[in-house]
Amino acid sequence: MGNDGSPQSICPQKEAYYREIFDRLDVDNDGRVDVHELKEAYMKMGLLQVPGQAEKFVSASDSNKDGELDVAEFVRYLHEHEMKLKLMFKRLDRDKDGRLTSAEIEEALRSVGFDVSKDEAKEITRRIDKDGTSSIDINEWVEHHLLHPSADLKDIVSYWKHATYIDIGESLIVPDDFSEAEKVSGQWWRQLVAGGAAGVVSRTCTAPLDRLKVLMQVHATKSNQLGISSGFNSMLKEGGAKSLWRGNGINVIKIAPETAVKFYAYERMKKLIGAQSGGEIGAAEKFLAGSMAGVISQTSIYPMEVIKTRLALRKTGQYSGIFDCAFKVLRNEGPKAFFKGYIPNCLGIIPYAGIDLCIYETLKNYWIKTYGAEKEKPSVLLLLACGTTSSTCGQLASYPLALVRTKMQAQALASLPNHDKNQKTSMVSLFRSIVQTDGVFGLYRGLAPNFMKVAPAVSISYVVYEKMRMHLGVYR
Repeated sequence: MGNDGSPQSICPQKEAYYREIFDRLDVDNDGRVDVHELKEAYMKMGLLQVPGQAEKFVSASDSNKDGELDVAEFVRYLHEHEMKLKLMFKRLDRDKDGRLTSAEIEEALRSVGFDVSKDEAKEITRRIDKDGTSSIDINEWVEHHLLHPSADLKDIVSYWKHATYIDIGESLIVPDDFSEAEKVSGQWWRQLVAGGAAGVVSRTCTAPLDRLKVLMQVHATKSNQLGISSGFNSMLKEGGAKSLWRGNGINVIKIAPETAVKFYAYERMKKLIGAQSGGEIGAAEKFLAGSMAGVISQTSIYPMEVIKTRLALRKTGQYSGIFDCAFKVLRNEGPKAFFKGYIPNCLGIIPYAGIDLCIYETLKNYWIKTYGAEKEKPSVLLLLACGTTSSTCGQLASYPLALVRTKMQAQALASLPNHDKNQKTSMVSLFRSIVQTDGVFGLYRGLAPNFMKVAPAVSISYVVYEKMRMHLGVYR
């Protein structure tokens, strides 16, 4: 560098390349780039945006710490950063042939504690590979990571792995994978806390629609045409605006134990399945581990599911709170009442998880094959759309089982006064009764409000999750 701060140790062609990138980032053409411009440029260039990345890039390259980058600072940093990236490439290139294969990427991931399958390593390789050779040369490697603010392998792996916990008010089947490094550093619990907070906010915001769904599942029939408008009017007339949130308290309380049990069970199941399959954990193994973890976690908190349904259906003054509801159910109906609907609940996990995972992977792979050569990675909005679509299809397949589960939870009132003692509550008899009375469409009562809550729940959950992750230091 000279006294004026302009880079002198860089060849003219390379400096011109860096300056061209700077000009693309300098949106207002004032000769300086700040965090806001960097974020805007990331979006326009179709680059993956990880929360905190732009701030970290500016902090790393801003030598005079004025919060902005001039062209000299930018060129100097990119030159140093490129040298570090090339050194990393050479370390990862085990056979020294000038290209990184998916096997070398897999080895690199495992070296920092990320347990990945061969297919996942191939997908990462395909994402970076621009010339269709199924491997990565040094220029592709540098170009892909040049605007990422770190040349540390663990940070780059986290950049590849960037994922979100989206809560749509239903239990997620396959939990996030966490590396050993994330577990040791505490990143795993921060992400779980961020996901839990996102779930609390999104479920609370969409609780009126969730309660309406439960009411329609239990009470709507051909003779009792309970719709969205009439359902809301009925709730408001019976208990006022506050009644729209009945059952929400227990619904958000159960997030913490369910998430904790599912995370622990998922890790244990992966180890068990991996030991049986020679250590290889692919999509099918993750689906199996996630499904088993879902059954275990649902079993552990299922009494809370029954209480949630009872509280959502209660009349004004029937219960004073969660503990009063639990005590009265136990006193009047016995402990078995807390597991009414358990079988259809567990049976519903398989079609939901299978279809959800299958459609999501199909949509994602279609995008990669169609646009993967033109763009670096699907946008967050596209991934949200894929996730929402796959989840919606999964719900369609498992919804009849969810409806029967809710009816069984509600009909556990058989020992109470004025209840029809002859009313059958078994899963098969309920299916038969619903189809005979209301036809096949009767198995989908309440589906409309259930779908109506998906978009706001996903949007709210994503925003809160990203804010919480930044607040908890996940991206530092």
